[in-house]
Amino acid sequence: MSASVERWLTLEGLDNVRDVGGLPLRSGGSTRPGILLRSASLHYCTPADVDHLIDVIGLKLVLDLRTPREIDRDGPTAVARAGVETVALDFLPDGGRTLPETDDDTDPMVRNYLGYLSDRGENVVAAVRLLAAPDAGPTLVHCAAGKDRTGTLVALVLDAVGVERDAVVADYALSAEQVEALFRRWTTASGEPMPDDISRHLPRAEVMTTVLDHLDAEFGENGAGGAAGWLLANGLDEESLARLRARFTAE
Repeated sequence: MSASVERWLTLEGLDNVRDVGGLPLRSGGSTRPGILLRSASLHYCTPADVDHLIDVIGLKLVLDLRTPREIDRDGPTAVARAGVETVALDFLPDGGRTLPETDDDTDPMVRNYLGYLSDRGENVVAAVRLLAAPDAGPTLVHCAAGKDRTGTLVALVLDAVGVERDAVVADYALSAEQVEALFRRWTTASGEPMPDDISRHLPRAEVMTTVLDHLDAEFGENGAGGAAGWLLANGLDEESLARLRARFTAE
């Protein structure tokens, strides 16, 4: 979708960063910009990036989906040091993952994404609850690359607020355009060579389509989409869901 390209933010040390505003809603209209940004790790943010996020975007909250080990390894982000509230919500289990029961030929990435929901459902719901808080401001969500953990949470939110399914999937898959840049930054910093083949790291639309279809089958009612049903079944209250939808869709 051509409009999605316009959502990219160009910053010095921050990759795979974009606004999820401007996406078409099933009920008509589009999501509001400036509500939620998604990105890769903030580890390489420059002072100019921090100033832009705070002074131009008005960033108030960061949802950090990395593991405690990743956070300890890299230390506090420059954005957190600048005073932006940062909440860590790990999507991976401490002692390894027990994947949900699925068919043997299920795509491993589908199993991983469903695993976030089964292993750390409380953290997924906590992230959505923060986005729906009455006093919530502009928020950025990230993990390491901003494509898997971040991609799953953002897809869940977009589906729950009523974004057209094709647009939800397209936003997830859009991160594929940034994977090479991510690897170039990482390998330059570490002094390691670029991998010969990064294709297995690219987000694929059919993976998120399958995840959302699974949620539809298990939690969807009246054609409203299964993400909202999953959230309500896992502890999100109706009032928070209504506020979330209002934040993303009000003019």
